[in-house]
Amino acid sequence: MFNSLTEKLQGVFTRLRGKGTLREQDVTEALREVRLALLEADVNFRVVKDLVARIKERAVGSDILESLTPAQHVIKIVNEELCAVLGEDDSRIRYSSKPPTVLLMVGLQGSGKTTTCGKLATLVRRQGRRPMLVACDIYRPAAIKQLQVVGAGVGVPVHADLEERDVVKIAQAGLRAAQAAQCDVVIVDTAGRLHVDDDMMAEVERLGGTLQPAETFLVLDAMTGQDAVNVATQFTGRLDVSGFILTKLDGDTRGGAAISIRAVTGKPIKFAGVGEKPDALEPFHPERMASRILGMGDILSLIEKAQMAVDEKSALDLEKKLKANRFDLDDFLTQLLTVRKMGPLDQLLAAIPGLGGGADLPPVNEKELDRFQAIIQSMTLQERREPEILNGSRRRRIARGSGTSVQQVNQLLKQFTEMQKMFSQMSKMSKKKPRGGGGFPRMPFMR
Repeated sequence: MFNSLTEKLQGVFTRLRGKGTLREQDVTEALREVRLALLEADVNFRVVKDLVARIKERAVGSDILESLTPAQHVIKIVNEELCAVLGEDDSRIRYSSKPPTVLLMVGLQGSGKTTTCGKLATLVRRQGRRPMLVACDIYRPAAIKQLQVVGAGVGVPVHADLEERDVVKIAQAGLRAAQAAQCDVVIVDTAGRLHVDDDMMAEVERLGGTLQPAETFLVLDAMTGQDAVNVATQFTGRLDVSGFILTKLDGDTRGGAAISIRAVTGKPIKFAGVGEKPDALEPFHPERMASRILGMGDILSLIEKAQMAVDEKSALDLEKKLKANRFDLDDFLTQLLTVRKMGPLDQLLAAIPGLGGGADLPPVNEKELDRFQAIIQSMTLQERREPEILNGSRRRRIARGSGTSVQQVNQLLKQFTEMQKMFSQMSKMSKKKPRGGGGFPRMPFMR
């Protein structure tokens, strides 16, 4: 995400780093390029004007910290001002003291609202809640069926009424159904249109007035840029929108909507859709997003994904095996599957500081990981635990069984051997130079 904007900004910062001292003219020229990069990213022009003015005011004539170079000083200011534009961290859901909590989902047709209902249900369930989906889109063909399919996919009950044409009555019946089923969160999917019109707004106003939702989320397609900002302005003018959910943010190479919306509307971005899977809805953290935009990575989000994907007991078991130098192909496969659970590899790499810009990243071949998995799973249990017994005939059999070549089997075994050596060296180092309590240094996928 934001690749286009990130590359341009990193180009500006690289040129600044090449200068020993910064004159006002250098800052002015750099900010001119920053302004153009933001405008090309479809950021609202008023937001760009105010942002650049604040950066220039702080960058020119201010004292530079002794620990920073002049270029680092400018980058620090840009980061802080970008965080200010994106707003404060406000991604928590306000749950009602008296359940069920009602979350009203509004937005235009095609913004990904129905799919986001399922993702939001998955997220609140991870927080220990019991959600129910309520289908109040009675106009779009197959909308109710789509929500039922989404609900079944994430294991969440759906209340729908194919006969009733009054959405308020459907929503009220949904609340009663949720109470009967002991569900404490009700997510209401409403109808959208191709554009903002009075009929749609009147309907969601009626729903909001009757249900008194704890949160009203406006779902916006991040890839529509300024159009998303215009839609947000119109909705917030008539509805008490508590926050936005940006969908398709993983496909947004520009970033205009994410940067503009908070500044234009005064309302926070609550969540961001970063993929198609049910768990691909992340809390929106402005500081982390600013870090991504500036190409600095997002190590905190990477750690959180690892914590969700890694089982504590498995991590401790692996640590013991590494200390005893008993890391085998079964463990290699387990770690491979763990990393796959954390999300697409290109997103994981982009979250690592230094690789965040994405411009210098080698292309990530997910098929190669599929091939590694197929090769290991074509081995016997003994072969996985004792790779040294893999002679020529065994390797040929494994290649046939996995649909690969002997060369590809050899490539996997070579990489595994290199990893074994690395772990062995790390184990020896940790014994010679114990840190803290003398524990083995954990790899990111262990914790």
